[in-house]
Amino acid sequence: MHDPEPHPVASPLPPNPYHPLAWIVGEPVIGDDVWIGAFTVIDGSGGLTIGRGCDIAAGAQIYTHSTVARCVSDRAREIERVSTRIGDNVHVGANAVILMGADIGAHSIVAAGAVVKEGTRAPAYSALVGVPARIIPDGARKFAEGSPSD
Repeated sequence: MHDPEPHPVASPLPPNPYHPLAWIVGEPVIGDDVWIGAFTVIDGSGGLTIGRGCDIAAGAQIYTHSTVARCVSDRAREIERVSTRIGDNVHVGANAVILMGADIGAHSIVAAGAVVKEGTRAPAYSALVGVPARIIPDGARKFAEGSPSD
């Protein structure tokens, strides 16, 4: 049996104030009282705003760029970048993926494992569930303190 060569240790992730195992790229604008879990990718390279009071669960990925066109065009096209916005008090569940150009309204929920397509616009209090993510208007309202359903 062949003994594999030891893999060189990768460079540590750049330090950030949220979690030592979160990878934050570029210069995203992140509001106060935001929690970002381990193994997340926060891509601010194309312009990213995360509102105050958000929770970004472990493994979630938020993108503002895509290399698809560059790759399939044999590098003839550039990397695409489009700003992404996450409103105030949004919960992004574990392993959810939000692609570039999405705009998630305040007090919304992106369910664990959901994949939010490029350019998705979700109003406040939405729940985004599934692959690709389906928007359920007012789906998050039942979780809001003082909601009519209390």
